[in-house]
Formats: sequence, C-alpha cells, structure tokens
Amino acid sequence: MENTKIERRVAEEFGTLIADVKREIHKVIVGQENLVDLTLQCIFCHNHALLMGVPGLAKTLLVTTISKVIGVSSQRIQFTPDLMPSDITGTEIIQEDAETGRKKFVFVSGPVFANMVLADEINRTPPKTQAALLEAMQEKQVSVGNKRYPLELPFFVLATQNPIEQEGTYNLPEAQLDRFMYMIVVDYPETQEEVEVLRRTTTNYRDEPAQVLDGKTILKYQQVVRDVLVRDDLYDYVVRLVQATRVRTPHALPYAREWVAWGAGPRACQNLILGAKARALFQGRGHITVEDIRAVAAPVLRHRVIVNYAAVSEGISSESVTEHLLKEIPPPGEK
Repeated sequence: MENTKIERRVAEEFGTLIADVKREIHKVIVGQENLVDLTLQCIFCHNHALLMGVPGLAKTLLVTTISKVIGVSSQRIQFTPDLMPSDITGTEIIQEDAETGRKKFVFVSGPVFANMVLADEINRTPPKTQAALLEAMQEKQVSVGNKRYPLELPFFVLATQNPIEQEGTYNLPEAQLDRFMYMIVVDYPETQEEVEVLRRTTTNYRDEPAQVLDGKTILKYQQVVRDVLVRDDLYDYVVRLVQATRVRTPHALPYAREWVAWGAGPRACQNLILGAKARALFQGRGHITVEDIRAVAAPVLRHRVIVNYAAVSEGISSESVTEHLLKEIPPPGEK
C-alpha cells in the first residue's frame, strides 16, 4: 500500500508539472492541444515524432517553443536534396597543434548534437543522409570515420513532412518510419483559434514562455513513465490489436486481410504501451486504462499499417483500419 501512495503522489506531481509546461507553451501556440500532448508524450517516452501537415501550421514554432519551456538545446536542420551526412553529423578537419606544430584530425560536431533536433521536411533528402540520421535516432550516436561520438541525452528528433507537395521528395524507409513513436497529423486551427492567431501575429503582441524543466528532470521522468502500472489483460489487448493487422498470420481480421499489405511490428506494441503510460501520467495517474491505449492507437499505427493498392483506390487509409480494429476487438471485460 505504501508503494501505491508514493506512486500516486509522484503521478500527481508530474500531472501538475505537465500542466505548467503546457500553459507556458500556449503562451505562444494557440490551440493544437492534441498536437502539444502527443509531442510531449514522445519526449517523455525518450522517443521521436513525425509531424505531418501543410506549411504554416506552426510546426517549427512548436518545436522552438517546447525547447525553451523544457530547457534543452535545439537545432533546426532544413533537409534538401543536396544535404550530405556530414552536414548533419559533423566532420573531421585537419588542424595544426599550436605547441608541437603537428597536424591532426579534429572532429567538429554538426547540428544533430543537440537535445532536440527539428528535421524540417525530412523526406527531401536522399537515403545516404537518412541513414546517418537513423543511426542518431536509434543508437544515440553518430559515426564519423572509424570513431563513434555519443549524443547528449535527452535526445529526440521532431521531423516534419508536407503531405501535399511530393515533387523532389524521397519516401522514408520503413525502418526509419518505425523509429518514430508517433506520426502526428497537424490539422488546421478552429475558427476561434485562427482569430486568436491573427490577433497575436498581426500586432505587437509578445509573451515569452518561461522555462519549467531542464534536461535532468526530463531524464528522471522518462524513468518514471516506465514505472506506470499496466495490468496483464491490457498487455494482451495491445498484442491482439497489433496482431490483427498482420495479414500473413492467423490472427488477422478479415477487414485487414482485404485492405492491408503489411501489418505493424513489435515496436507498435511497445509504443502503444509507452504512449498509454505517458498519457496516464500526464493526467496524474499511476496506471493505464483501455482509454489510454485507444487514444494513442492512431498516431502509433497510422505509419506502421501499410494499406494495399485496392484500399488506396477505395479511399481506405491506415486510420480507417485502426478505427475498425478498435471497434472489432473487444477490450478487457467485454465480449
């Protein structure tokens, strides 16, 4: 019982802290509650997010604002077709030692050496550069020559994509897409929110957000997120959800067999649980519920469930498949 009380206290403290973080963010960002929540969940799960939306929806502003509020260093990389791996990781240069006069190689770090990296229009750069970013995302290090350089933690990549203009773009490899915990769709603001955006951006309005967190606190709470309690039947529910998308297994739903080309892998299960844990902790709870899992299902699965050509022709998306799964697969306690 004592452990339960301690966990409840920690969860409530964290819920209050996150409320403070979001309040400071909304001094700059109008509305977009779901976007802010999901992005922060990725950060506290020690993971990465892919933001999908048309230009002008404050994706870049969101990243810079969050970095100020949570007190971490940030860098922005504009991805272009001519971007080279060394442009993001850094490179070795020849430098003369002032004392001995000998020349030696010295590593000059690139913009990926920051706590928060904004990869703007990530799909505009070729595979070789994507591979360098993938190593940083997965291994938290970069390799230059024969040496490996660790990245400072916490480290997370927030990447953006434009869903409309596809000329001069490269499809992200599935292995890299799978490293993003969430694909977050950034939608247009509501009417009143857009009115408020006009008031703020066409006048001399200025409200600087205050720093609420720092890197050490983030690392601490990344561990706390993993301590959130999960019942065994909820683990089973998550596995059943994901297995139902795998069309080459006996667990697949008939709907998935008809419309899905490739289902989600084990990382989808992991991220459903982690996302649910973060969501629960954001609300001051030390345990997850079915609703937490259902709330993060779309951002976890929309880039991991690949629909077939027939589905595309019929206007059926991965989100349609996810909605069907949530309706067809009963949660614990239901039949």
